[in-house]
Amino acid sequence: MARSADGPTRVALLGSTGSIGRQTLDVLAGLGDAFEVVALAAGHGGSRFVEQIATVHPKVVTLADRAALKSLDLPAGTIADADTDAMLAMALRDDVEMVIVASGGVVSLRPVLAALAAGKVVATANKETLVAGGHLVMPLARALARHVEDEIGPTDGMATALAWLRPIDSEHSAIWQCLVGEHKDAVARLILTASGGPFRTADAASLAGVTPADALAHPTWRMGAKITVDSATLMNKGLEVIEAHWLYDCDYQRIDVVVHPQSVIHSAVEFVDGSVKAQLGLPDMRIPIQYALTYPRRFASPAPRLALTDLSALEFEPADETRFPALRIAREAGLAGPRASASVIAADEVAVQRFLDGTLGFTGIPRLVEAAVERFGSGSPAEPDVDAVIALDADVRAWAATAPGGAA
Repeated sequence: MARSADGPTRVALLGSTGSIGRQTLDVLAGLGDAFEVVALAAGHGGSRFVEQIATVHPKVVTLADRAALKSLDLPAGTIADADTDAMLAMALRDDVEMVIVASGGVVSLRPVLAALAAGKVVATANKETLVAGGHLVMPLARALARHVEDEIGPTDGMATALAWLRPIDSEHSAIWQCLVGEHKDAVARLILTASGGPFRTADAASLAGVTPADALAHPTWRMGAKITVDSATLMNKGLEVIEAHWLYDCDYQRIDVVVHPQSVIHSAVEFVDGSVKAQLGLPDMRIPIQYALTYPRRFASPAPRLALTDLSALEFEPADETRFPALRIAREAGLAGPRASASVIAADEVAVQRFLDGTLGFTGIPRLVEAAVERFGSGSPAEPDVDAVIALDADVRAWAATAPGGAA
């Protein structure tokens, strides 16, 4: 476990009140004095944020909701940072060694880039980090890995860069764990598993009438609303294909998606000799969160244990890109380049919220995303810098907020 020379590893947690943020704090509490939470950031605060502050006693906190931040009754030793760049400042604090990104949105991209540039470890569940900014983020992580290898010699094969940029998503954690100690040339393909969501066996005609309540009824995972709907459309798997391309420096044609409704095998890697490694576990996000925090070591956790004798069957089937076109749209956007990828993730967030609000149908989500790619996915610069990524994100969101599904 990475620890500072004089005590615990000190962390900044961005997005503390969401599902991943809450589970991260649970994991940190279970690891005792090995970690210290120095900074907390969240969106809108509320009683949950107040309870978190009282529990972990951070030195600094911030909220996107500045009015709520001003009204916080903070304990002695905790200050509020109301600056617009508060999360960036948290990532760059001298007493922060690890930045944990549990927040959504492109707003986290600047802190991630700054933390890596400063030589800090980043553990992230934020999809925009790689889908919209993989071309910016991964060169920094790989440069840190090369620096370590120049100092101490070859370390850990393909997993070295992931010691600096650590994925929290269960699928990417699974692939990471399968790649530890392996060489890139030995990898034949990456296999991302998908639960298939609540509509795995639904016919195409019935999908037009799907309600938010239907889409939020995930059969195996308990997650936030956005990612649950993304699981129902298979957009989450399309975004993970793009992430896998950047994380593992793998060509898109060697990244497969397989539907596995039991959600026990979280992903797998096939090697050139025909061997396949898979990572198994019950669907509990505390397992990949803890692995990202404590890598390269493992520690006991309260997560439930998988008993192989309880598994009566493990099913696998191909992903249907006809019924679930979001997977195809995301993969094609990844092939088209960073502008197209950034357009996908920005439009999808707006489309999902419109679906939840009742202003867009379920099948309108992929149509709106595809229209956004057609409208914004090409142009100059082909590989936008961070300012251009953030500007593009804002443009796509503004357009998607009122555009009819499928209108270009």
